[in-house]
Amino acid sequence: MSIFVDKDTRVLVQGITGKEGQFHTRHCIAYGTKVVAGVTPGKAGQKMDDVPVFNTVQDAVNETGANCSLIFVPPAFGADAIMEAADAGLDLVVVITEGIPVLDMMKVKNYLNDKPTRMIGPNCPGIITPGQTKIGIMPGPIHKPGGPIGVVSRSGTLTYEVVHQLTLQGVGQTTCIGIGGDPVCGTNFMDCLDAFEQDPETKGVVMVGEIGGTAEEEASEFIAQNMTIPVVGFISGLTAPPGRRMGHAGAIISGGSGTAQAKIKAMKTHGVHVCENLGTLGEMCAAVFK
Repeated sequence: MSIFVDKDTRVLVQGITGKEGQFHTRHCIAYGTKVVAGVTPGKAGQKMDDVPVFNTVQDAVNETGANCSLIFVPPAFGADAIMEAADAGLDLVVVITEGIPVLDMMKVKNYLNDKPTRMIGPNCPGIITPGQTKIGIMPGPIHKPGGPIGVVSRSGTLTYEVVHQLTLQGVGQTTCIGIGGDPVCGTNFMDCLDAFEQDPETKGVVMVGEIGGTAEEEASEFIAQNMTIPVVGFISGLTAPPGRRMGHAGAIISGGSGTAQAKIKAMKTHGVHVCENLGTLGEMCAAVFK
């Protein structure tokens, strides 16, 4: 099984004719993803390899039956692209674009409240169900199909590191999601944890957090109250100085909140198996999930 995406997900790519859009679309197709359309205003009738390009998301949906969008448009147009995808009734929007203004994302977040569309990102690596579909920029070969572990992370590169360590230990993954590290994002830890809990094939979850905000503390409380499967947690940023943004726009310690130590304490208090040495995470997971 999987969460949110599977082999039947039909993907359109907004910004498919740009350099990044072309590069990653080709990798998604090579992995086996059903990329059925691209969208670039003014370029309808063209093709990117064998993928037809349309002027609008609605046109692409009407012609191809796409139900998911992968977004590579420049930051200034990110909010409009997300809202256009939602207006077309897509089930899922995966926003790779980095640097979308916070005010724009606040408007998008409010706009999506009345829509059935789920947003992953922005500033994220995307989502992959190994062996079925890759909707994003993650390296496909490091993933191992067949489950039974779900992965959810605020960090793209740490997602890859965790997945690689799991695969080296012979531990397969059901679905791996990078939710993004911006202050305002769509799908959060609790959304993913709940979906993994409901998935009969997922027998455990790895949750990778980082400094800044309170998402990990809130997720820890959710785990204690709602999860029956084991969760292994890791927090990056133990050595980060207060007041300095580290990597992601949301990764900043303000006042006494958002520190790695506080997050680790919350996770331990709520029954999460905490790994404090990233290099041993794979071994720890193999032991916890055996």
